[in-house]
Amino acid sequence: MKRFLFITLALFTLSLGVSAQTNEGGKKMKTLVAYFSATGTTEKVAKDLADVIKGDLFKIEPAKPYTTADLNWNDKESRSTVEMADKSSRPAIANKVQNMADYDIVFIGFPIWWYTNPTIINTFMESYDFTGKTVVPFATSGGSNTKKAEADMKKLYPNVHFRQGKLLNDADRNTLINWTSWLNK
Repeated sequence: MKRFLFITLALFTLSLGVSAQTNEGGKKMKTLVAYFSATGTTEKVAKDLADVIKGDLFKIEPAKPYTTADLNWNDKESRSTVEMADKSSRPAIANKVQNMADYDIVFIGFPIWWYTNPTIINTFMESYDFTGKTVVPFATSGGSNTKKAEADMKKLYPNVHFRQGKLLNDADRNTLINWTSWLNK
């Protein structure tokens, strides 16, 4: 019976995720999980992350959706290849976060393209004032890590307070809970 109660309590605690985020003054911190996903892989992780941390979810949608041909990285003329080759590329976004000023912590998710974040993430970053916010990048990738993406973001946005990101390929609920445990401290 004691084991049953312990397991039940442990599961209840895990189900709470990290929803009790507060700052030093006791004010509840508001969290956003914003993500761009071209094929659905990053979207799944973003939805799971938002559920675990009890954060709001925002899909960064390109004004012109990417087609399969646009995403063909083997084609030097494909849209994604052309955008990634041009450091000034800022693909238009179809939607906006209406209340960005309300958020204290913003997780930003994306697939790794050419070892870094897709240029639409730069469009997103440049669309808002991140002063006083904590930005946490996360990514999915078929073979790259997040080091270059994080370094590129820090270089482009030196005044943004970044927290170290994470590659979250196939991340399960426990992985997400452990990674975001700092939200409760």
